[in-house]
Amino acid sequence: MDAANGLDLKKLGSGYGGWVVPVNRVKSDWICYSGGVGEDTTFDEALINQCGCDVYAFDPTPKAIKYVEREKARLGPRFHFLNCGLWSSETTLRFHVPEDPDNPSFSVLKLTDSEEVIEAPCKSVPQLMKQLGHDRVDLLKIDVEGAEYEVLKSVLRGEVKPQVLCVEYDQPAAFWRMHRCVMDLKRSGYGLVSIDEFNYTFVRRV
Repeated sequence: MDAANGLDLKKLGSGYGGWVVPVNRVKSDWICYSGGVGEDTTFDEALINQCGCDVYAFDPTPKAIKYVEREKARLGPRFHFLNCGLWSSETTLRFHVPEDPDNPSFSVLKLTDSEEVIEAPCKSVPQLMKQLGHDRVDLLKIDVEGAEYEVLKSVLRGEVKPQVLCVEYDQPAAFWRMHRCVMDLKRSGYGLVSIDEFNYTFVRRV
């Protein structure tokens, strides 16, 4: 792991849904994209309430949509939600429904024996930036249950250059694939500053 020189690394959000970020780097005018909502917005709320950021959250799955609708008033005007998934292009994907009815995490990977699927719209980060009128994304969180490698293509191609990149490497995943992705990000100018189980935080070198 790379040295976190001068970075004040803190975990924002709950034990389940929180992420380690360099809080002294995050500015109130940052544009934050949060891929994957589920039923835990504590990280997004911390970015809004503690850092003063606007957060744009993306999740096309039924439980996330219902959760955000239910919590909309509490989340406030700086939390913006689009019922769209993250991917490497604009498409409609099949998401596998979790076997456990209490599990909000739908996945493009078949992680259980469940045969039930839903279809949902997905777009790339650059496409969403164009739709929302943004010329940059300062913080990008990717917690998308197996789609992270596709989403990261735009970062590795240099189309998106967030200052802070938070990636969950969903399990099960081959170690070689995770390692190759981490090394590719390092070659693209990112330093790995935190590993919290399978949640990896990268900071772009300046």
